[in-house]
Amino acid sequence: MDTRVADDGQLLALARAGDEGAFNALIETHRAELLAYSYRMLGSIQDAEDAVQNAMLRAWRGLSAFEGRSSVRSWLYTIATNTTLDLARHRSRRELPADFCPAADVGTELADAVLDPVWLEPCPDQWLAGGASSGPEARYEQRESVEIAFMVMLQHLPPLQRAVLILRDVLAFSAAEAAAQLSTTAAAVNSALQRARAAAQAGLPAASQQSVLRALGDTRLGTIAARYADALETGDVDALLALLTDDATWCMPPMPTWFQGHESIRSWLVRDPLTVRWRHVATSANGQVAVGCYCYSPATGTYDPTVIDVLTLAGADGKISAVTAFVLLDGPTDPAAVFARFGLPATPPAQD
Repeated sequence: MDTRVADDGQLLALARAGDEGAFNALIETHRAELLAYSYRMLGSIQDAEDAVQNAMLRAWRGLSAFEGRSSVRSWLYTIATNTTLDLARHRSRRELPADFCPAADVGTELADAVLDPVWLEPCPDQWLAGGASSGPEARYEQRESVEIAFMVMLQHLPPLQRAVLILRDVLAFSAAEAAAQLSTTAAAVNSALQRARAAAQAGLPAASQQSVLRALGDTRLGTIAARYADALETGDVDALLALLTDDATWCMPPMPTWFQGHESIRSWLVRDPLTVRWRHVATSANGQVAVGCYCYSPATGTYDPTVIDVLTLAGADGKISAVTAFVLLDGPTDPAAVFARFGLPATPPAQD
C-alpha cells in the first residue's frame, strides 16, 4: 500500500473531525507540488502562493463535501485547477521582454520598468521536490516543465489547454482524472491536449535545458557559473562575452528593454552593470543554472539582493544563449525574501 495514501486517509479522518492541525499536515504533504503546478499555470511565484493559499482555504471549507471517490491529491488538484483557471482567465499572460518589443539597438538606454504584473517570474527549484507522480504518459520531466522556454510556451496557450497539458503530460493524470478535475469530458480533454501538444512541439527548442545540463555535467556547470560571476565581479567584458553565443539575448524584466548579439550587449554592459560592484552566489531556478546577484550600496556599505540571473545554455561547449535577469525592485516584496526562496542568503559570504 502507498504509505502516503494511508497517511492521507488517517489525516483526512482527523481533519473531518475538526482537527485543523491534521488538515494542515495533510495539505503540507502536497504543498510543494501544488505550488509548482500553480506556478506553471500562472507564471508568477507570488500568484502561485496566493492561489495555493486560496485553494487550501476552499479545501478546508469544502472538506465535509469530499466523499473520497478520488485520492486526496486528485481532490486538491481539482480545487487548485479551478482556482488557477479563475485567475488565469482574468489576468494577462506572463511574458518576457522578447515577447513585448523588438531587441534594442546598440546604445539604447533602458526604458523605465513596467510594473504591471505582466512579466514571467523565476521559479524556486525547491518547489519541484514535492513528489508529483510520474508515469509512462508523462512526456516532460518535472524540471523540464518549468524551464524558461517551456514556461513561455505555456503562457501562450489558452488557460484550459495549459491546464490539460500540465495535468496530462507533466503530472500524468489520466484523461478521466483530468476531465473530472476540469468538469468536462475525456473527449474534450484529449482534444485540448492534442492542440496543446501541437503548440508545444512548435514552440519549444529541439533540446531541453535538462538534456544540455546532463551532457555538460555538474563540474562543467559549476565552472560556467563561476566564470560568469567572476567576469561580472571583475568587470571583464571580453571574458563575459566569450561565455555567450554570438546571437545571445539578455533581458531584464521588469525593464522591457532587451539586447541581442555581442555588439549591443557589450555596449550596455560597459555603460551600466559593469560600472558597479557585484558579488554572486550560484543557485538554480526553473531547473536551470542561475546566479544570485548582489549589488554594492555605497550608502550602506553592503551588498544587497538585486537580481536573479537564469542562464540558458546551448550546445556541447555550454555557451550561454540567453541571460534572463530578473531584477528585484524595492516594493511590497522584500528582495531578501525572494532570494530566500532560492536558497540564497540575504548577504553574500565574505570573500577572502
